[in-house]
Amino acid sequence: MVNYKLCAFADEADKALAGQIRAMQENGIEYLEMRGVNGINVAKLTAAEAKSAAAELKAGGIKVWSLGSPAGKTPITDPFDFEQEQFKRLLETADITGAKCIRLFSFYGTDGKAAYRDEVMARLSRFVELAKGSGVILCHENEKGIYGDNAARCLEIHRLVPELKGVFDPANFVQCEQDTLEAWDMLEPYIYYGHIKDANKEGKVVPPGKGEGNLPTYLKRFFAKGCEVLTLEPHLTKFVGLAALENDDVPQSVADWSFKSNREAFDFATNTLKKMLEEL
Repeated sequence: MVNYKLCAFADEADKALAGQIRAMQENGIEYLEMRGVNGINVAKLTAAEAKSAAAELKAGGIKVWSLGSPAGKTPITDPFDFEQEQFKRLLETADITGAKCIRLFSFYGTDGKAAYRDEVMARLSRFVELAKGSGVILCHENEKGIYGDNAARCLEIHRLVPELKGVFDPANFVQCEQDTLEAWDMLEPYIYYGHIKDANKEGKVVPPGKGEGNLPTYLKRFFAKGCEVLTLEPHLTKFVGLAALENDDVPQSVADWSFKSNREAFDFATNTLKKMLEEL
């Protein structure tokens, strides 16, 4: 049995924070990757809303591990002012909630072209500059359609902006036709925590371990490195906020798994992951 800390995007269980807390308590999950709070994206929370959420989470015995932010999920050709102001608000929310990390991305619209490399790195470096002194760890997630959607460009990001850590998402690599174990071997020195999401050959999201993400082998390597925190991100049903997470050109595809509710899908994914971890 491995030692791990289980975290979750609990907005996939319930739109309401109270329902998220209940789902986490009943599934034995102590850590939250905060993304949607009562239907509001974490990047749009006011200080008052963040304080209210923090108090509710504390009362429920839930700790905020990371902010599942949308930072860097805009076209690289858009002006950067909006992103910078949004990021300042995210840093304030991280401080209020006690979040250790902020998840971020490396911009849409680049088609992976080297011509955009300097601008991508400049914007990521600006995030690092804004976060300096906050104590918050910035973690880049591989995401389909952004500059860092394959292992080679993720490696480039970590080498050119070494302050950034990585959050490893197997399903997103599968959807980019990137072998997950090859990606792990390339990025292992930079990975800080992991997402648990799987996808099949067609790129459709499936329960953990049912796809091409090589999750059992990935998890063994993850724990061998000394990593502990895994964020469950089932994506098995349509939930409030999913549409806002998708880039119009690269939609998330959910496979044909039938669940009566978001909560049922969340419980199923949690139990599937726990069984997998017990077998390691």
